Amino acid sequence: MRRLFPFAALAVAACATAPQQAPAPQPSRPAPIEVRSNLSGLSEADLLQRFGPAPFRVREGTGLKLQWQNATCVLDAYLYPPERGTGAASVLHVDTRRPGSGEAVAVEGCIASLSR
Repeated sequence: MRRLFPFAALAVAACATAPQQAPAPQPSRPAPIEVRSNLSGLSEADLLQRFGPAPFRVREGTGLKLQWQNATCVLDAYLYPPERGTGAASVLHVDTRRPGSGEAVAVEGCIASLSR
């Protein structure tokens, strides 16, 4: 029986799974995404002038998410600082959807309904 123990240990070791590789680290700043609206490049001050105070603000790394909502749509604007140098953060991406269902809505229609 003692002679079989090393073979049993090898058999159990052969069943072990390979160690999982750690996922590649994510960059702190997402790659620029094409904006589907005329809000591209606007600063936070520009957005506040157009839509009023943002009821919802979230810092995400170096970025800022601002959100406005009414009965027909929700607008999320994502602002990021310039890739090189200094300067104010500007809109790189916009999402629009219906409140509750999350169904996509036309960006320009949502912007028009939220504009002052």
